[in-house]
Amino acid sequence: MKKIKVLTGLCLLLCLGMAGEAPKEYPEQTIRYFREQQAVFAASTKALQLAISKYDVKDPATVEQAKHALKECRIAYKRISFFLEYFFVSEAYVFNTPAKYEVEEPYIEYEEPVGLQQIEALLYSGASKAALMQQADIVAETAAGLPALLYNFKATDAQVMESIQLELIRIQSLYITGYDAPSLQSGVPEAAAAMDALRNVVGVDSIRTAMTLAWTFLHEHEDFNSFDRLTFITDYAMPVQRMLSAMEATHTVRALNTTAIFGSRDPFKKETFTQGADITVDGRGDVLRNGDNSAPKIGYDTALGRQLFFEKRLSGNMQRSCATCHVPEKHFTDGMPQNKSLLGGFLPRHTPSLLYSTYQYAQFWDGRARSLEEQVDVVLHSPAEMGGTDDSITARMQMPKEKIIRALAAYIRTLTPFNSAFDHYLAGNRSAMTAQQQHGFNIFMGKARCGSCHFAPLFNGLTPPLFNRTEFEILGVPLTADLQHPVADTDRGRITVFPVTFYEGAFKTPTLRNAAVTAPFMHHGNFSTMQQVIDFYNQGGVTPVMHQTLSTDTLGLNKAEQQALISFLDALVD
Repeated sequence: MKKIKVLTGLCLLLCLGMAGEAPKEYPEQTIRYFREQQAVFAASTKALQLAISKYDVKDPATVEQAKHALKECRIAYKRISFFLEYFFVSEAYVFNTPAKYEVEEPYIEYEEPVGLQQIEALLYSGASKAALMQQADIVAETAAGLPALLYNFKATDAQVMESIQLELIRIQSLYITGYDAPSLQSGVPEAAAAMDALRNVVGVDSIRTAMTLAWTFLHEHEDFNSFDRLTFITDYAMPVQRMLSAMEATHTVRALNTTAIFGSRDPFKKETFTQGADITVDGRGDVLRNGDNSAPKIGYDTALGRQLFFEKRLSGNMQRSCATCHVPEKHFTDGMPQNKSLLGGFLPRHTPSLLYSTYQYAQFWDGRARSLEEQVDVVLHSPAEMGGTDDSITARMQMPKEKIIRALAAYIRTLTPFNSAFDHYLAGNRSAMTAQQQHGFNIFMGKARCGSCHFAPLFNGLTPPLFNRTEFEILGVPLTADLQHPVADTDRGRITVFPVTFYEGAFKTPTLRNAAVTAPFMHHGNFSTMQQVIDFYNQGGVTPVMHQTLSTDTLGLNKAEQQALISFLDALVD
């Protein structure tokens, strides 16, 4: 196993020294709470160790005891996760990283899966006791060493408040979807534990009261499949976010996290993302800031970009424009499995929508472009797509190529309408979505597990709470929609960009906004209906492939639930 590097308290002190502000009431209360709950968590890791030491894959009773101990351990962790995930990222990685190989780009290195999520994956796959004990030992040893992290620790009110806001995003977009524990399905009680932690460190009575209401709702409705996520988000979590955003401490410059979220830090509020749509980011999704830490505007002519979007002189044969494949009337898709290639035949992949593409930090299905500017440049010069050259583009348009590329990218960044029935519902219009669509959202975020890859509210692979990393998944999608006689896909996906085994057959997770009207689907465009897509996921894929990230568990969605799911996707159409 690759060695896990854990920051010591002394090392972290150097990282936090830049804060320069003496601890106030929030840091002191947070530290007291962390000390108390850390001891509880450490004890739970010991209990997990003991349960696994008695584990026998052939004895169902010992397996269930290990699962119960894991659930209790996970709940105990969520009482300190807001603190660790913000201030001590390395330790949080040990405890709660996804149960898959994490590739560190651009260095083509990887981290082996470790921690509680990996223990869950091993337990539910009938792994050996040795493999489980190895993980349990790592978790317990790291948990026991947590008190050392507080040596000379300092933080600011603003940092504590930001850690709380980010945890609220995790609760809404990750915990209640089962992202952390898909097999245990303990996401709701885990969310309750996290909410309980937040109300114990917030010092404002009105906010604590609102958090208590949210905690009560979670605590009283712990069943994973029946939990009303839409009501929880709109009636309990969003009001808390609004109250936190109004606090003075939340207006302080962020000292630890640079993030693609702007505005209110309420992920279900439209302005949170639209205020940042014209912010410049690098290929890793980090904001490129001015010297005073303000975020610079792009400053390019979006009107020119719109004009150029329909300009056929940009193509080598002057017969094709951007709008040829990204038709505005078709939600910036073309309605074809694959569009025609200028070299003859068809392009190898389906044309994705450009709507909300600014909220992806890797472009194309394989993520080979790190920005919209790079994507535009690649397409303009691709012999199969636009077939332009620097000389032809510059001469015909009488302007520098760089200006053209920047203007087109600037226009694409404006394609963020947030004008669906779902958006109107969240904005307060409770008649915007039908009862079936509301039920469909709860299916989407729960039993169907859609929300654990298509993260709300962008419904793409941008991972909460910072929304600054684009996820790639290996689904094992067959070449055709015939799931009874699956034919293996020959498209190797992202591995052709980064030659790492764990990218074989990996593709970017696209947004599901407008998916209901942008058939066909998948990277090859060979699924013609949404029902075919749901059938694929409902049976847990078809023939598993190496390093597949899609669970092979069947979802058990009945026809009514499938129809509700489809109905909800209609509510995501702008």
